[in-house]
Amino acid sequence: MAHMTSTPQPGTPQPGAPRPSRLDPAVAARLKRSADGLLPAIAQQYDTGEVLMLGWMDDEALHRTLTTGRCTYWSRSRQEYWVKGDTSGHFQHVKSVALDCDADTVLVRVDQVGAACHTGDRTCFDSDVLPLAQ
Repeated sequence: MAHMTSTPQPGTPQPGAPRPSRLDPAVAARLKRSADGLLPAIAQQYDTGEVLMLGWMDDEALHRTLTTGRCTYWSRSRQEYWVKGDTSGHFQHVKSVALDCDADTVLVRVDQVGAACHTGDRTCFDSDVLPLAQ
């Protein structure tokens, strides 16, 4: 598969401003994005149901995820696209993508290779479990 650049092309508007996207217009019309044009995207291990991480997608990131079979996210801190695994080797191979009932959240079922969290943990939800009141 050809390597996709993780950075937007020069002159590409940032979140909050419309960016050109190749996402199917019928899908794009259904999405309810945040004020900055993004959707939360939950990555879940397809065979165990384990919740791995939460990232952010705009229309183009969702299009790339649907068409490449690799999760592409929008980095709010770096203001660029990133494909999970391109730098870490911890890939997310897409098995299915679904919208929630309000079309404001994406669930991406993946086969996670290695750690999902940037800290090296299997999931982003392993290390800080909060106590429940008894």
